[in-house]
Amino acid sequence: MKPLPGRKPDLRALPPEALAAVVAGLGEKPFRARQLFRWLHHRGAATLEEMTDLPAPLRAALAASHELWTLERASEQRSRDGTVKWTWRTVDGRLVESVYMPHVGDDEDEPHNRDRRTLCVSTQVGCAVGCAFCMTGTMGLARNLGAGEIADQIHRANRRLVELGLGRPPRPLTNLVFMGMGEPLHNYEELKAALGLLLHGDGAGFSHRHVTVSTSGFVPEIARLGAETRVKLAVSLNASHDAQRDRLMPLNRKWPIAELMAACRAFPVKQGRRITFEYVLLAGVNDADEDARRVAALVAGLPAKVNLIAYNDNPGLGFRAPSPERVKAFRAVLEARRVTAVIRRNRGDDIAAACGQLAVVEGVAPARRTGEP
Repeated sequence: MKPLPGRKPDLRALPPEALAAVVAGLGEKPFRARQLFRWLHHRGAATLEEMTDLPAPLRAALAASHELWTLERASEQRSRDGTVKWTWRTVDGRLVESVYMPHVGDDEDEPHNRDRRTLCVSTQVGCAVGCAFCMTGTMGLARNLGAGEIADQIHRANRRLVELGLGRPPRPLTNLVFMGMGEPLHNYEELKAALGLLLHGDGAGFSHRHVTVSTSGFVPEIARLGAETRVKLAVSLNASHDAQRDRLMPLNRKWPIAELMAACRAFPVKQGRRITFEYVLLAGVNDADEDARRVAALVAGLPAKVNLIAYNDNPGLGFRAPSPERVKAFRAVLEARRVTAVIRRNRGDDIAAACGQLAVVEGVAPARRTGEP
C-alpha cells in the first residue's frame, strides 16, 4: 500500500519476518520481535505504551520510525437481533464499517451455527464495483485499506465485545467474512497480507476453515486466492444470465458468467472447502422460477451452496424484496435439482447493517493522531 501523506509506516501491517528485521536493525534480540507481533495481533494493542514488557528504549525507537494506525470507534449501533455495527475512523479521517453478527446463518436451516460469533470485515473505503442494489457502491472508491487496518477491525471488535460482556479475551470472534465495504479481491495484496496476520498462530490464530472471502467476480484473483490461501470463497452471483447480471453488476461486462463459473470450477475445494454463492433476490428482476432453474444449472456438480438473501431496502435504488413465499418457492426449485440452498435471515436491517446496506454519508471526518488529546 502507498504511504499515507504525513504518516509513518503502519507497524501493524508488517508480517513477522519484517518485524524481525526491524527489531534486529535496532540491535534487539530476536525474541523481542515475537513479543511485538503478539502484542499487535494476539492482544490487539492500540498503542506502543501498552506493550509494558518491551523495553522503553525499544518502544521509543519503534515510534521514531513507525506508528500504529489504530482505528478509532466513531459510532456504534446495536440491533434488536444482537447485531452490532461499528463505524471506524482511520488515521487519515476516512470512515469504514464492520458488523458483528452473533449466530450467523439461518438458525432454522443451520442450527450448528448458533455458537458462531462473526465479524463482517471491510477491505476498502467505499467500492468501485457499483452493483446497482448496493449502497456501498454509491460512495465510489476513496482508497484501499492497508493490511494493518483490515486486521485492526478484528482487534477493535474483539476488545469492544469483551467490554460489552459478549465474549472472553483475547478473541471472542470465531469467524470472519470479508463481505463488508469494498471488493476484497480488488485489494488483493493487502487482503492476502491481512489474512497472513490474522491466521498466524502467534496472532489472532483464526483457522482458515472459519474465514470466507467474498467477491463480485474478479476472475484472475479467484485463481490466486485458491492457489495462495486456504480460506473459503463466496461469490456474489445475483443473476442467472449475462443480460441480467450486466444490469445489476457492471463487472460482469468484463468477466461474464461463463468465465466466472469456470474460475469457480477451477477453485481448489480440498480440505473441506466449498463455494458459497450469494444470491440477492430482487422482486420482479431475478426471482422467477426460471431464474432458479438457470442458477441450478450454473452450479451443478460444484461442491457449493446457495445463500438466498431477500433484498434489504436501500432508499433510492429502485428495488424491492420479494415476498417470503416467493423466496421459499425459489429455494424449492433449487432443492428439487439437488442444490443446497439456505434462506439467509436479514440481520441488523434496523441499523442499516444488513447485506448491501453498508455506507457512510461522510467520506472524511476529522481525525486525531494516536496519543493526541
